[in-house]
Amino acid sequence: MKKVLVTGADGQLGLAIKAAKAAYPGISFLFTGKKDLDVTSPKQIDVFFKANRFDFCVNAAAYTSVDKAEEEIPAAYLLNETAPRLLAKACKSHNVFLVHVSTDYVFDGTKGTPYTIDDTPNPINVYGASKLAGEKAIENVCCNYCIVRTSWLYSEYGTNFQTKILAKAKSLPYLEVACDLYGTPTYAPNLAAFLLNKIRDLAFVSNVEHFSDGKTMSWYDLAKQLTTVEIKTTTAIFNLKAKRPMNSALKVKT
Repeated sequence: MKKVLVTGADGQLGLAIKAAKAAYPGISFLFTGKKDLDVTSPKQIDVFFKANRFDFCVNAAAYTSVDKAEEEIPAAYLLNETAPRLLAKACKSHNVFLVHVSTDYVFDGTKGTPYTIDDTPNPINVYGASKLAGEKAIENVCCNYCIVRTSWLYSEYGTNFQTKILAKAKSLPYLEVACDLYGTPTYAPNLAAFLLNKIRDLAFVSNVEHFSDGKTMSWYDLAKQLTTVEIKTTTAIFNLKAKRPMNSALKVKT
């Protein structure tokens, strides 16, 4: 039986993995949230890895507030760069395969077509830069790993675009949603299934992979898909603190 550690278990992806675990009887899960394991503490990580044995570590812990990251730079880098480096070192020492979840925001959004794993990252905001720094930190440690970049994660779990839109739809006569930003939205349970299928089948064959639901759309398009409330279009540039890639769609291998 494969044993899998999932960090960030209280976040959107962690909750989606928890919900899916019954479908994977060949995997034994160990879920940790902030209270269970501080992934920014070398000492806690060392003690935890020595006390528990597992084959895979899925790092779903991250600083994900794109706008707040512009003002909380140290906090963003602590979770998005330092934590992955520490986990990578522990994984290398204990022969654990690290699956690290990253983001489409490592790209600047100017390509015009979906980004492949061969495209050169060029983040335009602190969040994207901190996530790219985490990717490089893992690469430099040289443990066994796969970085899985995903795009616009949404679901009924945690706090995300879907939960915010549906909450606003209950109290507002109409919604205003950006129509000028494009990506490839990803339903969190689909990402969870992708990761767990790869683990079950021992199917990680490269160090970087892209996963999304594959369809390029705007935030406006996604909102229309999620609710029947009237939605008016707006321009993102006037409403956001952090710059966003205009089109950060990811190319997924089929």
